Amino acid sequence: MPVAASYNTTMSTLILIFASALLFAISATPAARWLALKIGILDQPAARKVHTTPIPRFGGIAIYGAVVIALLVFRERFGLNQLVSILLGATWVSLVGAWDDRWGMRPALKLLGQVVGAMILIVAGVQVQFLSSVVLNWMVTIIWVVGLTNAINFLDNMDGLSGGITAIASAFFLLLAVQNGQYLVGGLSAALLGASIGFLVYNFNPATIFMGDIGSLFLGFMLAGVGIKLRFPNNTDAITWMVPVLVLGIPIFDTTLVVFSRIRRGLHPATAGKDHTSHRLVRIGFTQREAVMLLYLIGGMLGMVAVFVTQADLIEAYLFGGSVFLAGLWGMWRMEKVPLD
Repeated sequence: MPVAASYNTTMSTLILIFASALLFAISATPAARWLALKIGILDQPAARKVHTTPIPRFGGIAIYGAVVIALLVFRERFGLNQLVSILLGATWVSLVGAWDDRWGMRPALKLLGQVVGAMILIVAGVQVQFLSSVVLNWMVTIIWVVGLTNAINFLDNMDGLSGGITAIASAFFLLLAVQNGQYLVGGLSAALLGASIGFLVYNFNPATIFMGDIGSLFLGFMLAGVGIKLRFPNNTDAITWMVPVLVLGIPIFDTTLVVFSRIRRGLHPATAGKDHTSHRLVRIGFTQREAVMLLYLIGGMLGMVAVFVTQADLIEAYLFGGSVFLAGLWGMWRMEKVPLD
């Protein structure tokens, strides 16, 4: 097949995956809301939460269905083994999230379930490969997958935040995948983008449904897998390792801030509370919508820096990456000064 025809076919497939996931999420989310009300999976108001009325939190099942169905319908475009391993691992952590949504789960057991999901990826060959030691690659893979899975879960603390940041990150991953001819990464990103936007129709402030752990753990795991699968043949690993870190800078920043802040205050990192970045922005004067939109904007800016880094030389890349790191440190210092009581 000529190169132009192959490119057009690939783009058509990615558009179809995006549209399928979008339409499924838009159609299935109301059904998920009805089911949550029927079986009593509700997020009750509490001092540590920002909503004041019970909200169904079973929307993640619609996100999961949208991504999986869209990918399996067009599976002939991908390496089936690795696609199945990513979906299998994501399904496993989604089941862990579903159990936690319905009956609750101890943080240690929940963490163990996420480690098992990461090991499913490693067994299938979906792992970090830029380090010289196999064991180090395994360790970094587990830390990346478990850390990001929890980061998206942590970020799901305000209407539209987790879904919107996932959509922005997925859009940049899709752009980078198309630039590098990566069909699997492109398909995964297109499905995540469509499902996230479809869910945001109902989850943006004021939300009528939450994704719950089943959705946030699924999205975090999928984004982690996509970040691992990204390849940049025209640049070196010494530079491109920071690309997924930049694209996912918002959840990484928020989790780092919250964990550091809670440890400093003598609290367990898994303790729930209104001490996330979004909560602190509201405390300094932003509305909930403004806080979420500001984080969207910063997420988009980080994505643009990531795209630049893929084409940069070593000095340029580390100048930009170092600047982002210093800005993040300043942001943590500034956010930590915001009163929480």
